[in-house]
Amino acid sequence: MNQPLTIAGCAAMLALALNVTGCSDAATVKTDADHQAEIAEGMQGSIAVEIDGWLAASRSLCDAAPLPAGRGWDAALDADAIAAMKASWRSARVRYEHIEGAVAPLFPELDATTDARYDDFLAELGPAGDVDLFDDQGVTGMHAIERILYAPAIPAEVTSFEAPLPGYVVASFPRSAAEASSFKWKLCARLVADVTTLREQWKPAKLDIGAAFQGLISLMNEQREKVNKAATGQEESRYSRMTLADIHANLEGTETIYALFQPWILSKPKGRAADDGITAGFAALRVAYDATPGDTIPEPPATWSAEPSAKDLATPFGRLFQAVTVAVDPAREGSIVFEMNRAAGVLGLPGFTEGA
Repeated sequence: MNQPLTIAGCAAMLALALNVTGCSDAATVKTDADHQAEIAEGMQGSIAVEIDGWLAASRSLCDAAPLPAGRGWDAALDADAIAAMKASWRSARVRYEHIEGAVAPLFPELDATTDARYDDFLAELGPAGDVDLFDDQGVTGMHAIERILYAPAIPAEVTSFEAPLPGYVVASFPRSAAEASSFKWKLCARLVADVTTLREQWKPAKLDIGAAFQGLISLMNEQREKVNKAATGQEESRYSRMTLADIHANLEGTETIYALFQPWILSKPKGRAADDGITAGFAALRVAYDATPGDTIPEPPATWSAEPSAKDLATPFGRLFQAVTVAVDPAREGSIVFEMNRAAGVLGLPGFTEGA
């Protein structure tokens, strides 16, 4: 027979319910280790997708490379193949730039062979340089391929910067069937091989999420340099004039990986302030990039200098440079780099120090 529920009995049941609920809530609180495991898993999958896309585009580039009988490339006769290679190169470039911040510090050697610039290679090779532009030794990777694909239209300021470098060799299309074959089966094949190696090593990689987060901060700090170098012919994708697309992709990739860290940051008492600054900084940088259509950074004024005038800062290039500088300035509270460093401190991860 059911007994009537007394006030004391109701109180006991309520206390029991509250106790159970409290235990349930406590059980769902994630530890730092839980957050780190989720970040590592998310990075593993997200970056693997981008590496797969990078690899597929690199293979397509190789497949499109023409092998004309008895001659090198001809801009008119091989126009379709050259256009296809450029499209694949652009796709490969965007895929890489999405993951540069996280991958470069984890795989520095492969990052160098696939992404180092011509002047970086020459600094290591010395005066002997690399006389064979089309083989798989010396100068390799995406910019080596870019330099060949865009050889007939390399901007004058780029040539002015590179020509005095010890070991410099004038860029050109393959001039013979042998050079065309070498481009396809050596230089392009080396890129495919290096990206394949990265993909194979990524699968079992034990991710250092601290190094990855630090790499993201470093990449955001580099946005100012990537823009500024356009004034001296030293910009990253300098032959294709695609550096604006590069930094667009950097931002997109950084936002994607940052989103994996966000729940951990927000779980910390001081995490909300840092996250608010970071997300606001991302939005401001996106506005600055979107203000210039296309893939190319605006033409810098001829009078541009390390201390630009008000007139130069009022140009499209000056406005972009100024907006990027404000957005990433590591010394300015509220900038992406400052706030990401703050977030790193909140998480107990290593921060980024300029020049370190």
